[in-house]
Amino acid sequence: MKIVCVCACTSGIAHTYLAKAKLEKAAEELGDEIHIETQGTIGTENELTPEQIAEADVALLAVDIATTGDERFKDLPTVKIGTSLVVKAPKQLLQKIEKEVKAKKSQKAWNK
Repeated sequence: MKIVCVCACTSGIAHTYLAKAKLEKAAEELGDEIHIETQGTIGTENELTPEQIAEADVALLAVDIATTGDERFKDLPTVKIGTSLVVKAPKQLLQKIEKEVKAKKSQKAWNK
């Protein structure tokens, strides 16, 4: 699965980068490809490219605050969840998202 993600917490430091690290590790363990943009007190880092977004199966917004640029994901299934939940169970979250994305793709194929 290909995932684009934005991480942002209220202080823009601790949970933002902790969520990023946990998601990167979980994605690697599951064989998923993930690209993570952070938005925080020092601005936006690792800004997602249009190519990464176009190739993605899903957008994950691991955020506790309003973020900028969310309209980029209008054509993608999007999951929004708080950073603390991501930190607690990143692998389970990615597995659940993958299951739901596959189910929706299968349903669309049946509806054609």
